[in-house]
Amino acid sequence: MKDNFYGSKLNTILLLVLIVLMIAAILVMRQNKEIYLDAFQKQVALDKTLIPQIKDGIIGNKDDLVSFSMLPYAKVHGVTSYKGSIKGGYFFEGNILVGIAGVDKKIIFQSNAKATTDWTTTNPVSFEGSIDFGKAPKGPAYLIIHNDNASGLPANDKSVLIPITIE
Repeated sequence: MKDNFYGSKLNTILLLVLIVLMIAAILVMRQNKEIYLDAFQKQVALDKTLIPQIKDGIIGNKDDLVSFSMLPYAKVHGVTSYKGSIKGGYFFEGNILVGIAGVDKKIIFQSNAKATTDWTTTNPVSFEGSIDFGKAPKGPAYLIIHNDNASGLPANDKSVLIPITIE
């Protein structure tokens, strides 16, 4: 009996089924790519439209804040890392003050964040750091971004307060 792999009807049927499945898989992957691309484009458009709405919850010099990784009214706990960008004039020696204030806007805890771009400019400066919300009482509060006012003069103070809830 001669073994003929390509001449077998079963093998031919299996090969055709495999080709059909591969074509179906390619079509599904192509469709999913379009769905994910469409969702990504919608998210980018949503982010651009949300920026003015997000700033509605922020008080202080909110127009100085270009971006921040923590949204207003976020529920936070433990040690949390953040990134942001703020117009120049908030930094001294590459430091910016970031802390927690109570609903009365009095500082409860304060730490420093570091500039990740050139801080000696009036253009937006990127920064990053982390803060331990475990050191603050639970409930409504503000995350405060305050300029590192080397002069100490109240006239030179600038701050942005982002409402949060500490859990």
